[in-house]
Amino acid sequence: EIGDLIADAMEKVGKDGVITVEEARGLETTLETVEGMQFDRGYLSPYFVTDPERMEAIFDDPMILIHDKKVSSMKDLLPILEKVAQLGKPLVILAEDVEGEALATLVVNKLRGTLKICAVKAPGFGDRRKAMLQDIAVLTGGQVISEEVGFKLENTVVSDLGSAKRIVIDKDNTTIVDGAGEKEKISGRIEEIKVAVDKSTSDYDSEKLQERLAKLSGGVAVINVGAATETEMKEK
Repeated sequence: EIGDLIADAMEKVGKDGVITVEEARGLETTLETVEGMQFDRGYLSPYFVTDPERMEAIFDDPMILIHDKKVSSMKDLLPILEKVAQLGKPLVILAEDVEGEALATLVVNKLRGTLKICAVKAPGFGDRRKAMLQDIAVLTGGQVISEEVGFKLENTVVSDLGSAKRIVIDKDNTTIVDGAGEKEKISGRIEEIKVAVDKSTSDYDSEKLQERLAKLSGGVAVINVGAATETEMKEK
C-alpha cells in the first residue's frame, strides 16, 4: 500500500520533487501534493534540533525571515524576534550566515525554551543566491530583507516574513512544506524562470535555471501514514 503511494508521489512531483512522510491523525494513509521546496542547506548548529532521535528541527506553522547578508549582531535581530515571540510562533532565519554573538544568543534562547528558532544558511552563491532567496520569498509570501532595496534588518515587521505549514531541517537539507505564497505569484515566478531558460545562451546558466524551476514547480508530496496503534505506525 505504501509502495503504491510512493510510486504515485514520484509521478506527481517528478524526479526533482520532494516526498515527505508524516503521521496521520486517523487510520487512513493518504497522499497530497502541496507547494513547497527543498534546498541543500541545513541548520547552522545541532543545538537547534527539536527531534533528537531523527536529528531534525521540525516546526509547524513557522514564520520565515529571509535576509541576504550575514547576521552577527543581536541588536539588529531583536526587534523582529520580540514581535514573533509575542505571536508565539516558531521562526526560521534564512541568511547568508548567522554567526558570533547572534548565533550564540539564538542557541541559548532555544535551549532555555524562550524561543522556537532555527538559523539556516542561504542556498547558492552570488547572484544565484539572490535569485533563490527571491524564489523562497515568493513561495512563502515573504520579502527578501535586503539593504539593496532599502530594507534594514532592524526595521523588519511581521508582514515582511514568509510562512509555511511546516518546515523540516536536518544537517544537510531544509524542506519547506506548503508555503503561504499566493498561487498566482508562484506561477508568475515559474513563468519568469522559463523565459530566462529560453533566453539563456550558457549551458551552465541554463542548467542552474532548470534546477530552480524544478525546485519551485515540483512541489512536495506528503504521505500521511495512518495506523491504529503506535507500534503499527512505527512499523510502517
